Amino acid sequence: MTPSLPHRLIALLAQLRGLLEALQSPAQLGARLYVASVFFSSGLTKIRDWDTTLALFADEYHVPLLPPHIAAVAGTFGELVFPVLLVLGLGGRFAALSLFCVNIVAVLSLQDIAPAALQQHQFWGALLLGLLLWGPGRWALDAWWWPRASGQPPR
Repeated sequence: MTPSLPHRLIALLAQLRGLLEALQSPAQLGARLYVASVFFSSGLTKIRDWDTTLALFADEYHVPLLPPHIAAVAGTFGELVFPVLLVLGLGGRFAALSLFCVNIVAVLSLQDIAPAALQQHQFWGALLLGLLLWGPGRWALDAWWWPRASGQPPR
């Protein structure tokens, strides 16, 4: 007997769902690599010319609640350390949350941000929010380490 149209559609949707689930880990890795490269490159730019970085934080970037020198150090630290954690997927959600905060502070600290730059920050924020909510994926050290550390069975 030939399966009915609803049964064939359900079987097709099940196959599609399986394919999409198989693509989750590579997509999460791609998001981690992309966002990490953006922030890490920014951090490298800051340490290449520290005097200019300090001047920018004193004159251009108005980070709320922090003196310019401390804001420059904190921002540079965040842009160099959290991307490495994100790429490795080690403390992946923490790294995503930390970079999400760095991203928000970057947007808030600029008096005049061009619409194209704002759109980039929104895109990065959306990717980071996705990594925060759904985690860094199975291709992350967290997927190997966390079940062992917490006593949970691996997924």
